[in-house]
Amino acid sequence: MRFYSPGKLLITAEYAVLDGAQALCLPTKKGQSLTIQENNLGVINWMSKDENDKIWFQDQFKKDSLGIKSTSEYKISESEKESAISARCIQIITAAEELSGQHLFEKGYDILTELEFNRNWGLGTSSTLINNLAQWLKIDPYVLLNKTFKGSGYDIACAQADSPITYERKKNTQISLKADFEPGFSDHIYFVYLNQKQNSREGIAHYRKRTVDDREILIEKVSNITQQLIKCDNLAEYDLLINIHENLISKALNLPKVKTRLFPDYEGSIKSLGAWGGDFIMVTAKNDPTLYFKEKGFEVVIPYSQMIL
Repeated sequence: MRFYSPGKLLITAEYAVLDGAQALCLPTKKGQSLTIQENNLGVINWMSKDENDKIWFQDQFKKDSLGIKSTSEYKISESEKESAISARCIQIITAAEELSGQHLFEKGYDILTELEFNRNWGLGTSSTLINNLAQWLKIDPYVLLNKTFKGSGYDIACAQADSPITYERKKNTQISLKADFEPGFSDHIYFVYLNQKQNSREGIAHYRKRTVDDREILIEKVSNITQQLIKCDNLAEYDLLINIHENLISKALNLPKVKTRLFPDYEGSIKSLGAWGGDFIMVTAKNDPTLYFKEKGFEVVIPYSQMIL
């Protein structure tokens, strides 16, 4: 059995999506697959490969009266990071068993995950895994996400999409709708990797310090920008909207904009995507900006047409 989910980029409403702001989300052309095979050994053999077909994680899990345990001799290494990944796998398997009502260790399975993108890019290594597992076990991916990685759920919605969507989280309900987002100026939009994977906890902590009234105003403004971006038909207006969005989130987080911090001399517009400070940024340019960013040490510059599904 093989399952597949595309990756994701959050174009608008970073942080504010946690409180119900409407976000524009784009599934990516590259994603992650999950291949499942019964082994009848009563164990789960887990192997994860990167975009170069290289094994980046491997372990075996057994279950006894004390719970699920890692069989350390199957690990690639005994590093602290490796142990953390094993612990996360155990958490996921435990939640998946609970939600599905299945006893996965009665038969045992070989699980293979295969990425199409660099796992440091922040395109959804975790969310594509959760969605693939949910497809296999026929469980609610949002509930599985909440029991494991948490988050707003927009990445799960993207993992289930084949075109741009809007996403809102309202109490215990997720609203995902197809968005008619086909910018005629997409050849002027690029995505640049900032050479580091960003943990969003710091930004979320800053955001949570905002008063409720401030957050409600922010949610309304950001949601309006999402709708205006979808309808936008020229690059100048698009630039204006993403600049306004950057100013709003910068104020909410009390953090400098990425353009101010890293690219003050850049002529086009720049917008952070997802967690501020890492992963990808979206930039606009009248001409191919690859040389500009490479001269500053940022080698990964991907045109819209090559990134977005």
